Amino acid sequence: MDRTSQRLLKEDREHGDVMFPLAAYWIELPAGAPVLDTHWHEEAEFFLLLEGEILFQVDTDYFTLRPGEAVFIESGDIHAAYAVKDTPCRFCALVFHPDLLASAQYDTIQQTVILPLQEKRQSFPRHITSSVPWQGELLLHLERMVEAYDNKMPGFESFMKGTLLIMLSQIAPPGRSVNYSQSAGADSTKIDRLKKVILYIQDNYQEPIRTRDLSELIPMSEGQFCRFFKSMTRKTPVDYINSYRIRQAAALLQQSDRKISDIAMDAGFDNVSYFIKVFRKAMNCSPSEFRKGALPGGGQGQLYP
Repeated sequence: MDRTSQRLLKEDREHGDVMFPLAAYWIELPAGAPVLDTHWHEEAEFFLLLEGEILFQVDTDYFTLRPGEAVFIESGDIHAAYAVKDTPCRFCALVFHPDLLASAQYDTIQQTVILPLQEKRQSFPRHITSSVPWQGELLLHLERMVEAYDNKMPGFESFMKGTLLIMLSQIAPPGRSVNYSQSAGADSTKIDRLKKVILYIQDNYQEPIRTRDLSELIPMSEGQFCRFFKSMTRKTPVDYINSYRIRQAAALLQQSDRKISDIAMDAGFDNVSYFIKVFRKAMNCSPSEFRKGALPGGGQGQLYP
């Protein structure tokens, strides 16, 4: 994918296609594995936890997510997830572009349901739990959608779109939807700063990146920047850059039979031994083992963001 596409998509994976911009991912991670690095994308997302317990971050909000609960992530929201306990983690992510729901012409549905969702004026609650009865209905719809996508029976596309529209109708009653269009000023500034840094990393990961380069984007002193970055991502800038580069390398390992040394260079590592060391720490296996599909716990699925 070229650099322009990376800048537009904020990440290196296309979810679905132009005709049907929706995709579901099932991810199983062994105990102790990183769950989800800080990132964002243009698509909206339902994140359904199936096993384990995690701390979920959306922008500057944190909350504990337990099995059977879900998170709704708005288009453009920065999000991440961290393991709470040293146990396996299993989840499904349903990622879709809000344009999937748009009407062919401007009608009542477009005016009262779709446009408010696109503008973040009338959206799903961020943390969806069965302790609230009507939210429990949303969770049942999500489970049916996940099953329909997995089976891909003829007509499943219309089922997915129709169910999303039904879910939107369930947040229409007063007091159910949430307005995210007006964020607090301080939080909005932090989020915009972090997005600027992450976008720079995504656009320049193949080249040397210094902490000073990143701090000057905001601008902050290097010390202030490192504290700010870690407070927002729970990683140092170096650890985050390495993690992003590893994901790019992992995708290349899955997609081609090129030499591991060449892939390491393309991913921004100028030392193959260091690349193998960082890769093994992040993925719990060597690059060659990963290429052969030997990643413990089926963790290759974590490449979805």
